Amino acid sequence: MTTIEEFAAGFLEDPGYLDFGRVGPLSAAVVAELQGGMDTLGKARFGSIALLTAEGERLHSAVAEHTGFPADQIVTQPNTGSALLHTLFGLSGTVLVSAAEFPSVTLAAARAAEALHTLEPSWMQPEHGRVTPGQVLEQLTAETTAVAVSLVDSRTGYLTDIEGIRQVIGDRLLIVDAIQGLGVVDAPYSVADVVASGGQKWTRAGWGTGFLAMSERAIDRILPVFSGATGTDAPEPFDEIFPPTRGVRAFSVSNADRLAEARFAAALEEIDSVGVPDIQDAVSQRVDAVIDLADEFAIPVASSRDPRERAGIVVLEPEADQLTRLRASLFNHGVTVTTRSSTVRVSVHAVTAPETMDMLRGAFSEFARAS
Repeated sequence: MTTIEEFAAGFLEDPGYLDFGRVGPLSAAVVAELQGGMDTLGKARFGSIALLTAEGERLHSAVAEHTGFPADQIVTQPNTGSALLHTLFGLSGTVLVSAAEFPSVTLAAARAAEALHTLEPSWMQPEHGRVTPGQVLEQLTAETTAVAVSLVDSRTGYLTDIEGIRQVIGDRLLIVDAIQGLGVVDAPYSVADVVASGGQKWTRAGWGTGFLAMSERAIDRILPVFSGATGTDAPEPFDEIFPPTRGVRAFSVSNADRLAEARFAAALEEIDSVGVPDIQDAVSQRVDAVIDLADEFAIPVASSRDPRERAGIVVLEPEADQLTRLRASLFNHGVTVTTRSSTVRVSVHAVTAPETMDMLRGAFSEFARAS
């Protein structure tokens, strides 16, 4: 097992970075994997290219270890959005989804409905953007065939109770966009029928990484609309049209980026060597520290303070006429965050350094003096 202290050695970003909810700077293990893969692909030594094809199995094994899904029910995707499009375009009936979800969820549902007319989105308007089991239960109908949610809401930082949602929806499909929690939330992924995620945020694997995991029930109920040559059982080359294979591999279009698979696998292997529960505990401690700083300088916190309802995101919501001042103070102190509409999103990781917290304190102090 790797300790949190040893895990910290793999963080390469400069002090002041608090934007893991947007993108996580590559870990040292991922950088090494990328450099090695580029050397292999660039020189193409005899027999070396064939070895890259094994990276798919390596990634699927790492995802299986992380989520509890069998490796043969996992397929590589280039990102979360592609995985969700595969899922929603293949679904029929009515999908219950919050209108406040990240667009990768809402647009996939809307585009599928517009294009194929076999799926109808049922839009929830949850209070404060937080999807709860009770709200889902209130809006279920006999026509509802699936519920789609984010494990962690990107706007509010809310950690969705997917286990509770599973209990209220019965045998309907549960579709989970896991990107804002993968690697930092010890989630019960096995209660879901579909888990889609990329690796560019908290897992620090970089863009172009992703996976789609499906239960047997989902494989039976979701049609592989976009299914290419890699989604068949046909030997290469072939001159006839073969049907999609039976299984999650049917939801693939072409050969995956082997270097992306290697990056994502390396990132997940590093995380699992520490253990997600330990990482989640360390993240929670740093979230507490950010909330304490915000309270000290009277900056309103809009996200949940309850550890059971949060992951790594803290949402600050100053008065409207003070938002620009807060943004300027953060900029002046070299603190990287995301600003959207009326809020500032601060996203920490397990080993956010004391120097970064000092920079955040300086920014908050400047903001308080100016206010």
